[in-house]
Amino acid sequence: MPIDQLLLFIAAGLLLNLTPGPDVLYVVSHALRSGARAGMVAALGITAGCFVHIFAAAVGVSALMAASATAFALLKWAGAAYLVYVGLRLLRPGAVTDVSLGAAPVDAAPPQGGSAFRAIFLRGFWTNALNPKVALFFLAFVPQFITPQMDNKPLAFLLLGLLFNFNGLWVNCCWAAAAAFLARRSGLVQRSLRWLDRAAGALFVGFGIKLALTAAPQP
Repeated sequence: MPIDQLLLFIAAGLLLNLTPGPDVLYVVSHALRSGARAGMVAALGITAGCFVHIFAAAVGVSALMAASATAFALLKWAGAAYLVYVGLRLLRPGAVTDVSLGAAPVDAAPPQGGSAFRAIFLRGFWTNALNPKVALFFLAFVPQFITPQMDNKPLAFLLLGLLFNFNGLWVNCCWAAAAAFLARRSGLVQRSLRWLDRAAGALFVGFGIKLALTAAPQP
């Protein structure tokens, strides 16, 4: 790939990754409440979920899903149900101490041991792995940078997808570090965590409804 085209791909990917969305919301909510480490674990889970779609798209599974209304609908409804479930759990009274995003209580120390971080990681993973819009995004975005001269197009797709995901990981880690920095230095942030839960819950429900209403792509 020509260097100018590669730089364009990196710049476009970074702009997309910097745009706030459900991934950033998930990372920031954990970092504000439980510290930068929890936010970075959330970022790793989100990144792992993207790997599912990158590898699937590289071997053509995402293309099949894009052409199959049934496959799209199954994954769409599974992803929508999960997002709504997460949002409704956040909207419950007492979500600060029993939040479905896996965060620890506001006044508690950051989560310790593998189980708390494992829960954060897995929820981030499933949020992206069950979202067909992620698969369709990779299927629409990455091929624009694959030229006809490339001999091994599936390999080129895979490498570009991995590069995009790597850039997304460190951007999300920066979001986590920034959110944790603010949480340590602002009592107002910590006193507002309950409102953050409510806002996050409403947004996740909204994302789930929006995903459920997404029309299947035309073959």
